[in-house]
Amino acid sequence: METLLRYRGRSVTAADVRLIKELIASHPAESRRRLSVRLCEAWDWRQPNGALRDMVCRGLMLALWRAGHIELPQIRKRPRNPLAVRVQPTVMEIDRTPLCMSLRELGPLEFRQVRRTPEEGLFNSLMQQHHYLGYSQPVGEHLKFMVYAGTRPVALFAWSSAARHLGPRDRYLGWASPLRRQNIHFLAYNTRYLIPEWVQVPHLASHLLSRMTRMLCTEWQRAYGHPVHFAETFVDTTRHRGTCYRAANWQLLGRTQGRGKDDLTHRPNRTLKDVLGLPLIADFRQRLLAG
Repeated sequence: METLLRYRGRSVTAADVRLIKELIASHPAESRRRLSVRLCEAWDWRQPNGALRDMVCRGLMLALWRAGHIELPQIRKRPRNPLAVRVQPTVMEIDRTPLCMSLRELGPLEFRQVRRTPEEGLFNSLMQQHHYLGYSQPVGEHLKFMVYAGTRPVALFAWSSAARHLGPRDRYLGWASPLRRQNIHFLAYNTRYLIPEWVQVPHLASHLLSRMTRMLCTEWQRAYGHPVHFAETFVDTTRHRGTCYRAANWQLLGRTQGRGKDDLTHRPNRTLKDVLGLPLIADFRQRLLAG
């Protein structure tokens, strides 16, 4: 059957449009949000963790409306967009006494997943104050970890969903477009890694990175109901060499083109970065290439 529209990997046919029209006609008093929930339930359109994809579904319905395929009810209210008006993390002060010692002297290290916990505010504050990129609220699937030595945080990791298109990675994996769209949720992107400047412990960075990636698959499974098989990150080589990643066995996959995901000019407009990747399981390629 002819595809009228493709949205976020889903093909919409004339039969789908008829179903949506019938759903809207059957519930004339309901909001766009409620209609998107009903459509997700009718399609059983869910995230890997089982949650309905109603936000994506609203985008699909809006695209159909703009293309003239359906009529939607009037917008009842416009909620504030938290991404457009970002509130900066509250500044929280902690002990900054220098930690200058060996890894052995630092003692036992505890990893804590802090997203949606009372410690998340401290995580956001430290990232905003001490990471050169500052804090940025992730979208999609994401996890936040703090590493403690006793009562003191010594490192922070932020992970999120991987970029949909990344040439060096896609060539390394041998992905064609349909497989990439189907299996992209099995990849995790290390968006931030911070060891505060007062923590001066040789070999700590690569040690923590190795331990973090060994536990990442389990933590993702616990949070989202599916594992991750491959990790990726970018390194701005004008600032860093990525030594700790290489010491932790991450591989150089190539370089970005410096254009960003929303580029329309096809010309570099930002710093070129190294793309590094790390398989999280031995048969990662077989799993990622499975149909």
